[in-house]
Amino acid sequence: MRDKLTDALYGLGWSAVKKMPEPMAARLGRTIADTAWKRRGKGVLRLESNLARVVPDATPERLMELSKAGMRSYMRYWMESFRLPTWSRERVERDVAIQDVHHLTDGLASGRGVILALPHLANWDLAGVWVTRALGVPFTTVAERLRPESLYDRFVAYRESLGMEVLPHSGGAAFGTLARRLRAGGLVCLVADRDLSASGVEVKYFGETARMPAGPALLAQQTGALLLPVTLWYGEEPVMHGRVHAPVDVPETGTRAEKTSSMTQALADAYATGIAEHPEDWHMLQRLWLVDLEERRA
Repeated sequence: MRDKLTDALYGLGWSAVKKMPEPMAARLGRTIADTAWKRRGKGVLRLESNLARVVPDATPERLMELSKAGMRSYMRYWMESFRLPTWSRERVERDVAIQDVHHLTDGLASGRGVILALPHLANWDLAGVWVTRALGVPFTTVAERLRPESLYDRFVAYRESLGMEVLPHSGGAAFGTLARRLRAGGLVCLVADRDLSASGVEVKYFGETARMPAGPALLAQQTGALLLPVTLWYGEEPVMHGRVHAPVDVPETGTRAEKTSSMTQALADAYATGIAEHPEDWHMLQRLWLVDLEERRA
């Protein structure tokens, strides 16, 4: 019953919010965000705990301000995402401003394939729509399998409607397909700042140890593709900003594991720069650092 309710609520969001006048949808998002923030549930408290590491000198009052702004940013992500299928190319070009995009376009022009690796900042779906509509470049991504299966199917259909090829994040088949796309000179986009599996790479993140996926670094090593970190943030409404960072190069020496560790740390450092500049747009409402995960297991 819970799975059916979850699926129904998301279905309602995609159907109802998409048809609302935009000011009404924005007000609804802020109302939901403020209500959730006032309830002080687990997600809000976890967000504040995570933000305390990003802004270590923040007072409790400042952390509450940041978490409130963070919940509003998170709900803006959802309100926008529900409405993205209706956005025109002109709207996307007007409301998304990406800096240093030459790293991406030059990499694609070289024919070597490009990997864009992003953290959970602002609206990564909107960034993907900007790539497909403003640049006219299709890309491949992966999606975590969700329960119920019907909800996963909704997410896949939604992202495919935006011009993305979506692969299930399970088994080794996705990695092989991504590698083939890159060897053919294609583009792969991955949200890559959280990996709770044993295969995750340990990195130093705001002074403590966390795990991030090895996939982006391994794909770059195996295919010769360019690996580019990307960070996003919301500016004055309705514009979303972004930056394509300089490439993360494959080290010339070391084992595969050592190279993967070094490259993943470089991604983490780029993410940390963007998050520190715009902590209110970091949508991390889950445990991330190993010490927090160990506390939960204990």
